[in-house]
Amino acid sequence: MCGIVGYVGGRQALPFLMSGLKRLEYRGYDSAGVAVAGARGLQIVRRQGKLSALEAVVTAEPPQGTLGIGHTRWATHGRPSEANAHPHTSGAVTVVHNGIIENHLALRAELEKAGRQFSSETDTEIFAHLIDRSLESKAVDGKVMTLADAVRDALGRVEGTYALVVISERDPEQIVAAKNASPLVVGLGDNEMFLASDVPALLDYTRNVIYLEDGDVAEIRRGKVVMTDRAGTPVSRPQRTIEWNAAQAEKAGYPHFMLKEIFEQPQAVTDTLRGRLSPETGDAVLDGIDLPISTFKRVVLLACGTSFYAALVGKFLIESAGRIPCEVDLASEFRYRDPVVGPGDLVIAISQSGETADTLAAVKEARGRGATVLAISNVVDAAIPRASHATLYTHAGPEIGVASTKCFTAQLAALALIALHVGRRRATLTA
Repeated sequence: MCGIVGYVGGRQALPFLMSGLKRLEYRGYDSAGVAVAGARGLQIVRRQGKLSALEAVVTAEPPQGTLGIGHTRWATHGRPSEANAHPHTSGAVTVVHNGIIENHLALRAELEKAGRQFSSETDTEIFAHLIDRSLESKAVDGKVMTLADAVRDALGRVEGTYALVVISERDPEQIVAAKNASPLVVGLGDNEMFLASDVPALLDYTRNVIYLEDGDVAEIRRGKVVMTDRAGTPVSRPQRTIEWNAAQAEKAGYPHFMLKEIFEQPQAVTDTLRGRLSPETGDAVLDGIDLPISTFKRVVLLACGTSFYAALVGKFLIESAGRIPCEVDLASEFRYRDPVVGPGDLVIAISQSGETADTLAAVKEARGRGATVLAISNVVDAAIPRASHATLYTHAGPEIGVASTKCFTAQLAALALIALHVGRRRATLTA
């Protein structure tokens, strides 16, 4: 879990990068860094430790430029150190990355055999070398290759998950971004563009966003975003408007986000239930969701982490109210076995972020086998809601604390609504 930000436009990039990283600091604690392109060329500043260590350096000597990327890290490959902090560079190419390259050992061995020298222990540096090598090799062959082409070329070699953001000194007015199973969102400004791994980083600057889909490659300049798939075919993604305000992502006077969010639980539950309970009919109204409840033979709940514990409670609620068999499966295990699921099954996928990679993969597996999928998510239009037949949203607002509190209780409220809805349609509950 790491944080990414990016900016291209007419103003200095550094203030947004630091502001965005502060909003995403909960995503990474061991190191942070920025790369800014301007008249002085590309300036990269990285520091081990909390964001305050990086802030002290860039405050004393700010990198100047109107294009930049930044990252705050929670170590996966490579111990916490300045050398392992992002951004990583090879030749003219600089990258930041969230996710894991599963075949990194084989790729690193191949690149080192070809004479490439690594300066870190991270898997992310492999991206920088692959992209730089693609740009160099095609130039030698006399072919014109854009940065986006080189990114696609590199992605074809990589197995794993990524939210990848790339800049090049050869084109200091463009950012290229790519996504697979790790969230990335483009913020739309007035002749300027923003980029982040999570919406709170953008809220002081814009509420108009485009969510990247898995396989998307985005070419971002001041005035436009061009979206393609991995093959280079143009794709179109809808513009969304974020309804959260910046104050919702702040501590509101509490010393810690987690404490603030504990006290927000009553409001989160109230907001999740509001408008969905009908005392007149003794029923739950689920935002226009119209699924053939009476035809399902079984319910399968899929989730990871804290959402898995909510699913365990949901099993008892739904079986008790709806008198229908329920199973609970860890999404990370479901996707790696040969699950018995198909037509006649209602699969309920639970994820606070709506981006949990294992749960998303399990949803795709279940849909591919003919099951009907209902998502429970706290983030509108995230990947899991988009991959599901229908979604019941919790209304908990952004949860910054790593230990889930209000989102967990809001999930329980949503599951109680579903249990009531199922019971009424299966005639196992009276009004």
